[in-house]
Order: sequence, then C-alpha cells, then structure tokens
Amino acid sequence: MNPPGEESNPQQRVAARLRSLYGKTIGKQVALDASRLIARHSAGLKTRPGSRALSERDALLITYADQVREDGVAPLRTLAGFCEKHLAGIISGVHILPFYPWTSDDGFSVKDYFAVAAEYGTWNDLAAFRPRFDLMFDAVFNHMSAQSDWCQSFLRDDPEFRDFFVTVEGNPDLSQVVRPRALPLLTEFQTARGPEKVWTTFSADQVDVNVKNPRVLLALLEALLFYVAHGARYIRLDAIAYLWKEIGTPCIHLPQTHAVVQLMRAVLDEVAPDVQLITETNVPHADNISYFGDGTNEAQLVYNFALPPLVLHALLRGDASHLTKWATTLKAPSNRTTFFNFLASHDGIGLNPARGILPAAEIDFIVERCQAHGGFISHKDNADGSQSPYEMNIVYFDALNDPAAGESLETQVNRFMVAQAIMLALAGVPGIYFHSLFGSRNDRAAALATGINRRINRQRFARADLEAELGEPRSLRAQVFQRYCALLKVRRSHAAFNPHTEQRVFEGDRRVFAVLRTAATDRDWVLCLHNVTNERVTLNITRADAASATVWTEMLSERASPVSAGGTISVTLRPYEVNWLAAQGLHPLRIATRCAQGEA
Repeated sequence: MNPPGEESNPQQRVAARLRSLYGKTIGKQVALDASRLIARHSAGLKTRPGSRALSERDALLITYADQVREDGVAPLRTLAGFCEKHLAGIISGVHILPFYPWTSDDGFSVKDYFAVAAEYGTWNDLAAFRPRFDLMFDAVFNHMSAQSDWCQSFLRDDPEFRDFFVTVEGNPDLSQVVRPRALPLLTEFQTARGPEKVWTTFSADQVDVNVKNPRVLLALLEALLFYVAHGARYIRLDAIAYLWKEIGTPCIHLPQTHAVVQLMRAVLDEVAPDVQLITETNVPHADNISYFGDGTNEAQLVYNFALPPLVLHALLRGDASHLTKWATTLKAPSNRTTFFNFLASHDGIGLNPARGILPAAEIDFIVERCQAHGGFISHKDNADGSQSPYEMNIVYFDALNDPAAGESLETQVNRFMVAQAIMLALAGVPGIYFHSLFGSRNDRAAALATGINRRINRQRFARADLEAELGEPRSLRAQVFQRYCALLKVRRSHAAFNPHTEQRVFEGDRRVFAVLRTAATDRDWVLCLHNVTNERVTLNITRADAASATVWTEMLSERASPVSAGGTISVTLRPYEVNWLAAQGLHPLRIATRCAQGEA
C-alpha cells in the first residue's frame, strides 16, 4: 500500500518506489531519469488502442515462436497464420515464449532484450498476430545470458557495465538462499579484474542482473516500455521472485522485489493502463498471491500454480476433496486482479505450490504416478543439504493417462477434458499450452537425447503434419482440439465466466468438483459440474428459490433440465463427464445444493 501521505497518481508512485529502493538523494535523481525515459517512450504509445477490460472472451495460447514450421517461412509468420486459421474466435491472445536472441534454456537465457531472434523472424512478423490476437511477452529480468553484450562488457570491465551483475566477495553464509534448482548458486567467471564469483540462480549461462544498480533498473524499465510499444498487452515477469538479493536473507519475495513490481505497475499505469502485468512465481500459494499486492499496486494477474498438481491429484485419485477445499479459499483482492489459470506450460508441473495443501504422502503418490506414466522428476537443493522433487516433467495428457494401461482413447480424452474444463470454469483468465490444446503425448526421445527433462513437453511440428492429424476426425489431436474448442466457445458466450465475477465452490460429493459462476447482474449464473471418477454419479440439486426458474440449460448439449415441483433436479454424470448448467433469475446466495453424499 502507499505510505501515509503519499499521493496515488502514477508519477508520484514511481518516485516513491525509487526512493524506497535507493534512498532519498539517489532516488530523486533516478526518478528524474525515469521521467525522461517515460516521456521519451510515451509519444510512441499514444497510438495504442484504448483500455479494454478483461472478459469471458479472454483465453491465451502458450506457445514457442517456432512451434509450427514451414519451409522458407519465418516461424513467427507461420505461427500467426496457423492461429488465424484455427484459433480466431476461439482464443483472444497468444503468449509467445521468449523470441529474443538466446543461448540456452530454450529461450530463457536472453542475449538481447530488444531484438527478435533471426531464426524466428522480425518485429514485423510478430505484428502479424495483431489485431486479431493480443500478445504476451516475457520480461526475463532476473538474469541474462553469459554471452550477452551486457555480460561480455561486464567481463571486460567496461565501466558502463561494471556493476550490472551480482557478484559475491569472500565466503559469506548463503545457506538461507532459496534454491529453485539443484545447481550451484555461484559461478566463477574470469574477468579483466581477475576471477569473480557471480550469482547464477538458474544456471551458469543465466547471470543474475544487479538491480541494486539504478542504471540496471532503468535499462529494464526501458525494455518494459519497448515491449509495450511493440504490441504487448500482457507482460509476464519471469522468475521475478528472485530479483533482489540481500546476503543473510532467503533472497526470495524480498520487500525490494515487491517494490520493483509496484514500480513497473506505476510506470504502466501512467503510459499504458491497458497492459496487464502477470507474475510467474512458482512458489507456495500464499507467497504466490502476495504479488497481487493490495489489489491495485502490483500484478493484475498471478499464475495459479497450485492448480495443475491439485487437478492432477483429483483425477488420479478420483477424489476432488483437496482441490475443492483449496478452491473455496480462492479470492482475488480486488476487481482489478484475477488469476491466470493453467494446467500445463513449457515447464513441468510444479510441486512446491501444492505443499501445505496436499499431504506429503499424496505428493509422493503423484510423483510415483508421473514416473509410472513415463515422466521425469527434477529436484531442488534444500537448506539442510538434502534434495526434494520440485517439478514433474511430463505432458499433462500422459500425467493423467498411463500410456501402457490399454484404456480406450475415449476414456483417456474424457479424463483429460474434465481436467481442462475445471480450469476453464474457475474465475480467472485461462492459459492453454499448445500441447494441451492439440493433445500431445510425451516426447521422451527428445528429453533423453538432450538430457533436458523439460524437452519431454516441448515438441515442435511441421505445420503440414499437424494439420493432417487435425483433419483426421478419429485422431487424438482432432478429438482433443474439437472438444477444447467447444468448451471455449461456450465459455466465451456467457457473462458468468467473466474473470472478475464471483464464484462459489461447493463441498459435497468428493467425486465431483462443483463451482457456481455468477454474472455481474446476479441474475444469470452457471453451475459447473465435473465428475473426476470413472463411475456414474447422480446429484440431487435443490434450490431455496425454486419458483423463480423452471429449467436449467445444459450449455454443452443445449438440453433443458426441468425443475421438479419441489424445486429439485437430478443430474447424472457419466464417467469423467462435464456438465455446465445455466439458468436465469436466481440469486446465487440463495442456492443450496444437496449432493448424493452430503450437502454443498
């Protein structure tokens, strides 16, 4: 929140955050530099479209720049054409994973924040997505490639870059530092000054920038504004939780890190208030949602990292009780914030967000299932020197379905689609990974050939081959894609799915995940029922105000379910069935549902 007596306009918030980071004297000068930077970029931002509120029509595809390829065509141009042909009117935006020049980590070791990698195309190719699709860019601001011009200038002891990266002298106690991976925290580099120990949170090729140096922070702000000028509607702050380092602390979620996020929000509120900040913090849920700030001053969206392992657990156990109990607590701090709901991404399924929600034995259970289904497990170092699983590397379809089990394709698709429907039903903006939308299986060969576990979930396609599979109605890809499109079309058709409208999650029959979504008018609502088991489940649903409506419409089939004289309907869900029921004229606070095994 703003300090007492501080004005709330964006310019004053920028100045206040910089004073809090660098002190009154230096902060004042940096604020002047920031004002000049903002003014320099503002002219080019005046042509941006006006602010548009998020709605039920918003859903983002998550994809690599070269996800689909054609001979002789820039991959970004191919991807834009593929999206135009298959996804126009289905999704609203595309999160293109880092498309900048890079050296490792499949794009997240960036050499140049201000360029498009030549192998992907140009800024003009990127512009081909608009105006049909919004764009999300990655702001990989925690680190840069060791081969970047910034880092090479630092190694040469160029005075301009001498303090651009985090160095450590002597042998301080770093045991409190939270480690996301089982890799060394420090890497020794040979510089013109001699050997230097440099902070490398994620790998020796990803060198952490030093935002204690205000010139570094100003350079990052310039990149932020550059992305906005090139069409970013969403900016994903990658690994932002680790940004500020203070020896003697865990170096994660520090107040200074939150101050930097607040600074970026204030800058964008001044020049491009339609742009949405989204924080990528793969951490326990309570820490994750701290990046909402007070609901007005930090990220508008946060990744809902606990959702993927909890939905997976519900389907593997046939028991939604842990998912349901957690989901009842979900609430954004204001109507200006919401969750970015997803089940799969270019990374694996994080386990840390589920700790404290799932018992340890249940986490062990899903880890064992992941391995049995052909996945890999990545580990992290703990403060006591031990290691623990932090991520399951597996395609989400195979996380749910054992490739060796011999189940029918229909059962496997049904199980997968009920998981996706749960994600789409919850309040927030959905993020759909390319491989989920198109029904991919594990690419174990790629992971084993490279020794990179995450490659199991990063297959690329020849466009012609992928479209041929989509043209075969019985193929796995065609079935998943058509089912997904049907869900998305229904979702975007009803105001109850607006990311800022209320939801109620019902605790009742543990075989069913049930959530009520209510339109802003409090008169149109949708009850979303999801059977997480391979058995039929009958729910008897009653309403306290039965006289106010006579039918519920099954949105996915358009069948009408009449209400009995006593105000009850009986809904039977087939194994892994999704049933979204819509009605009008009912007040959500007066709805009572009685399920087969208890009251919701």
